[in-house]
Amino acid sequence: MNNLDYKEIGMRIRAQRELLGYTREQLAEKLDVSTKFCSDIELGVKGVSIQTLAKLSDLLNLPTDYILFGESGAGNSVELNMLELLCRKCPEKSRKELLTIVNVFITAVSED
Repeated sequence: MNNLDYKEIGMRIRAQRELLGYTREQLAEKLDVSTKFCSDIELGVKGVSIQTLAKLSDLLNLPTDYILFGESGAGNSVELNMLELLCRKCPEKSRKELLTIVNVFITAVSED
């Protein structure tokens, strides 16, 4: 079994929170915890309950395996989850342009 590194867990949570544009206060409110507790989680001072872990996974769109161990679970790709999340944030009217950009990028890196 993998050991839990609370500082690493906190760093993964913080990085995803910042990527999504949530303040610590907003995440704490969504988790129904205090801002101080949210800070303690991100700093690795405290761990989380299973309920809070499930909420974090849902709110941050991250697999629990990744939050806990830095690994994506079977069949789950953290990068694909993040790409999907970014695509969802893109305004619907701009998604065709986003697809064009992704296709151009894939074509360019495939030729290397």
